[in-house]
Order: sequence, then C-alpha cells, then structure tokens
Amino acid sequence: MVGYSPNSEHHLTGSQLGIAGATSGAVSRALTQPLDVLKIRFQLQVEPTAGRETAKSKYRGVLQATRLVVKEEGVSALWKGHIPAQGLSLLYGASQFYTYELLTHYACDLKFNPAAFWVHFTCGALSGCSACFITNPLDVVRTRLIAQGEPKIYSGMTSAFTAIVRKEGFLAFYKGLTPSLILIAPQIGAVFACYEFFHDAWCSTLPNATGWAPLICGAMAGVCSKTLVYPLDLAKKRLQVTGFEHARKSFGEVVVYRGLGHVLWRTATKEGLHGLFKGVWPSVLKAAFTTGLQLAVYEQTCHMLVLMAHHH
Repeated sequence: MVGYSPNSEHHLTGSQLGIAGATSGAVSRALTQPLDVLKIRFQLQVEPTAGRETAKSKYRGVLQATRLVVKEEGVSALWKGHIPAQGLSLLYGASQFYTYELLTHYACDLKFNPAAFWVHFTCGALSGCSACFITNPLDVVRTRLIAQGEPKIYSGMTSAFTAIVRKEGFLAFYKGLTPSLILIAPQIGAVFACYEFFHDAWCSTLPNATGWAPLICGAMAGVCSKTLVYPLDLAKKRLQVTGFEHARKSFGEVVVYRGLGHVLWRTATKEGLHGLFKGVWPSVLKAAFTTGLQLAVYEQTCHMLVLMAHHH
C-alpha cells in the first residue's frame, strides 16, 4: 500500500495519507532517537572513532559512547533534541508520504509503468526533497541541541530558535540545506525503489508470509540507501553546527568549514577516507530500524484507515 496503485480498491484522502505518514514518523523516531544522538556525536568528532589512534578521542565505539553519555549527562541525554526531532518526524513523515502518493498517482496518469524502478526512485527523490526543505529549520535546531555539551548554550527548543534568529538570522535555519538535498534525493529515491524491489521479490518468493514484508524489506532498503549517501550525511551535520563551535570544545578539536566541498576534502585528507564514515554503524542500524518501522507502521495505519472508512 506504499505508493499509488491503480488496481487498488481503496484510495485514501490526502489528510488520511498525511496522518499515516506522521504516525509512521513519530513511532519510529521515539524508538530510534538514542541511535541518532550517538550518530551525530560521532559525526561531529574530528578525532578517530576506531583503530589504534583513539587515545585522545572522546567517543570510540557504540557501547563506549552510550556508557559515557549516560555517565556524564544521564540516561535522558540519549533523547536529547527529541522534541524538535519528533516535530521533524511528524512533519517529515506526513509531507514525504503524501507527496510520494501524489507523485506516483501523477506517474500513473501520465501512463508511466507504476512498477518501474526509476518511477519509484524519481518520485521518492522528489518527495524527499520537498519534505527536507519544509523540515530543515527543525533539523538544524535538533542538531544544535544534540551537539552541545555542558554547560548548555541553549536551554531548550524555544531558546535555540530565538538565539539563532537573533544572532545568526533566519537563513541560519537553512544551513546544511545543499548537502541535505544532495543527500536526500538519492537516499529517499533508493528507499522507495529498493523497498518496491525487495517487496515484490519477497511476495513472489514467500506469498504466505507477507505480514513481515514491510518491516524486513523496509530495513533492507534503509541499509542500502543510507550506506550509499553516508558521507553527505556527515558533511551536513558538520555544516549545521557552523557558528556554534564554542559549544563543542569539550568534545575535542573544533574545525570551521567553508562549505560542502571543504568538509568532504578536509575530512578525507585529515581523517582518512574512513573518516567520511564516522558513526556509520549507529546510522545504518538506525536506518534499518527506522525505515522498516516507518514503512510497516505506514502500511498498518493505511489498512486501519481503510477499515475505519469501510466500517462507516
């Protein structure tokens, strides 16, 4: 039920699709936020996260980083930035799935093959870009809240919003937008295209076990898509904390970046090519859980809304 199907007996309204998308975003975000916190901490650390040269590194692995964050900042720190992240997920999920359904509907109207890999990729890429543009301000605030150490610069979401507007101007909310769009187009395109590919293969191979299909196929699509674009995700996070370096001194060396090319070049030359994949494990784990949960919850919510409409 992901994407418009001309053969379907039931078609949900735009508001129902938005509700299903928002629900899928909120549920997956609440369950995977700690992995996101760890991923961002790794991404923003200049020092190595693995290997022999980690003596000066604050975070050196998923378990070590988890224990350190809990010890220094308390268990609640694993959900730092959760309120803007939850707002981000609600808005992102609603706009992404609604746009994807709309675009796949248009593709059918234009007589494109609705099962074609490139149709799902293109519709997914465009839906991801529109959702990214809408939610980038919340993403910047969320990254800042997670990135800050002690003592805190921002006391909360409202404090962060007002401080950013006052000191850096409204355009600061769109810091990291270029790598975000370059990142999100292939990533979300790959999510939907790979999901449809894996789902079709699953249903043709295991027709009696379709209940697990959205979760498992979504997880595989999430891993494939996230690995593909991971260096851009790292660059985006490093650009989003530009102008906020003073809050990061307790985490290690602070570097000021001039743009997307500078981030990628400096990271690769100073930290090695593997430096472009810092935090990749919590990120891929999160992508598997998040994408699997999102697509499974989205499909179940759509089924429930169809049943409710049919019942009435």
